[in-house]
Amino acid sequence: MRIKPDEVLPSGSGKFSLAKLTLLSILTGAVIDLVIGVFRVALDHMNTARTDTITWAHQWGVLGFILVCASVAATTALAAWLVERSREPAAGSGIPHVEAVIEGTLPAAPLMLLPVKFVGGLLAIGGGLALGREGPSVQMGANLAQFFGSTFRLPTADRIALFASGAGAGLAVAFNAPMAGSVFVLEELVRRFDIRIAIAALGASSSAIAVASLLLGQQPDFHVAELPVSSTWTGPIFGLLGILAGLAGVSYNRLIIRTCALFDGLTRWRPEFRALLIGALVGALAWFAPHMVGGGNEISQQALVGGIALTALPVIFAVRFLLGPLSYAARTPGGLFAPILALGACLGLGFGLLCPQFVADAGATPVTFAIAGMAAFLTATVRAPITGMILIFEMTGAFNQALPMLWASFAAMAVPTLMGNSPIYDSMKARTIGVAKTL
Repeated sequence: MRIKPDEVLPSGSGKFSLAKLTLLSILTGAVIDLVIGVFRVALDHMNTARTDTITWAHQWGVLGFILVCASVAATTALAAWLVERSREPAAGSGIPHVEAVIEGTLPAAPLMLLPVKFVGGLLAIGGGLALGREGPSVQMGANLAQFFGSTFRLPTADRIALFASGAGAGLAVAFNAPMAGSVFVLEELVRRFDIRIAIAALGASSSAIAVASLLLGQQPDFHVAELPVSSTWTGPIFGLLGILAGLAGVSYNRLIIRTCALFDGLTRWRPEFRALLIGALVGALAWFAPHMVGGGNEISQQALVGGIALTALPVIFAVRFLLGPLSYAARTPGGLFAPILALGACLGLGFGLLCPQFVADAGATPVTFAIAGMAAFLTATVRAPITGMILIFEMTGAFNQALPMLWASFAAMAVPTLMGNSPIYDSMKARTIGVAKTL
């Protein structure tokens, strides 16, 4: 079934259907939390197991190196095989597919997508690819919401609202950020303010986080020391950071598209073999630099405590800048947000360390620039500045850093727009539609 956003509710059904939608959004959010919460816990265990395996394998020299490369290659290939075998649109972030369903361009996926995305995401992200947990979480949340909407026979317009709110609840649980999840629905997924969708999004995200607090705790994802409030005249400094983030975001978006096109062009190779090659390359990197692989949350955390030396930042940024698009080209489940946040944190921290006189005079610290860099780089690539700023607020607890983030996000939004660069999910949507029509 295709969901068409221009369909309206039957007259006379408004209040009753709104009450039904509200209750279903709360129920759906709670179920989404249980699924995504388990996904997060399992992924943490996978990441720990990967690190322990690499440490253990180092005692075996060359044999250990082969073992690490083979294990990452095998998990990546298996994740890609699951996607291909299922014939479901489970590859990549899933957010472009969610947007296409809301627009009515693609049909919603059946519930079979859920286990494929869950297991495939664990294998790919846990195996070491530079992918984020939010992409699978958003698509799984939307998938569960679609199931509830169909089961309870919601009108089409309310099914859209529940579908979109389920996606937002998935993002909320992925980052422990309920406000960002709700805003993401309106700013990125439907791109308009709709009262019914807003109610459903708030209900789903609220119930999801209420249940998530029992499973994951209530603390922010990142631990950041209390930061001073920057002087009001520092706007141009953070604006300059935003310009750099905008230019880097344009390059990153283009690299993702070109890398995916390059591997899609290897038509003589089955997708599983392409994923096997990418996994082996990631495994080789994991052997030499295990902290470089994975979603990137550890890198972001280190940047947010100023724990990365200036000399190491260019290397980390360059490696991760290439690793993200390479990982996404494997066509396994995995998102873009977490790798983008890591790049933004490194860019901002490096900028702050290179401008000590500005930092000192402004009453800011390099960590202030790292936080602003996260919001700016996310804005430059996704073009959802409000979602980005609220997300960073909730993930760091740095609510007094609104002005730096606002200036940096403003410039980061303007630069790609003036350059005519499309948001990454708009660019990936066409690819998603083309692939989905072949399934």
